[in-house]
Amino acid sequence: MFLEIVTPEASIFQGDVDSVTVPGVVGEFQILNNHAPIVSLLQEGNVRISGKLEIEEAYQDKFSKGDNDSRVLKINSGTIEMNDNKIIILVD
Repeated sequence: MFLEIVTPEASIFQGDVDSVTVPGVVGEFQILNNHAPIVSLLQEGNVRISGKLEIEEAYQDKFSKGDNDSRVLKINSGTIEMNDNKIIILVD
């Protein structure tokens, strides 16, 4: 599935991923390929992205390494939309 992460400054990630785990306002949840369409608010926490990720050099400092091939992005809040295997996360 395709993931795009957008901040007020720039689009910091675009690419194919295996899974995304986000801090929803009623608890953490994971999105996998062919997940049902969803729109949700996000709270402060970590966005975990799994897969073979290619992050642009200019934005690598925003992500920390997680388990295996995963990367972690710390966010204050945001929104997520998943539809037709495309995820868009807007964060600040």
